[in-house]
Order: sequence, then structure tokens, then C-alpha cells
Amino acid sequence: MADLPDVRFLTVAEVADIMRVSKMTVYRLVHAGELPAVRFGRSYRVPESAVTEALQRPIADAG
Repeated sequence: MADLPDVRFLTVAEVADIMRVSKMTVYRLVHAGELPAVRFGRSYRVPESAVTEALQRPIADAG
């Protein structure tokens, strides 16, 4: 089993709040593969590090 040292997972609502987007946008990013997520039952959890990386990426589709 892989070691997960101090990996913090956020809910879709928390990610939406941090990124200042709707929950639907977070789901779209997850389903498009742009934001990695782990599914727990019927809900998704996103690693905090993935959110940080996504926020540092330049915005390509502005327009």
C-alpha cells in the first residue's frame, strides 16, 4: 500500500470556495481530468496539492 504522508483531501465545496468557482465547475474539471480526485462512495475528494497546482497554472481558455 502506498504511503500518503500528510495528504489533505478537500471536498468539492471546499475546492469551489478556494478557487472561487461553482461546485459544478469543480465537477467539470474533475471529469475532464484537469483536476485529480478520489471517489469515496458518492462523493469526490481532491488532494489539496492538486488545487494549489491548478491555481498556479496559467489560464489558457480565456475568451
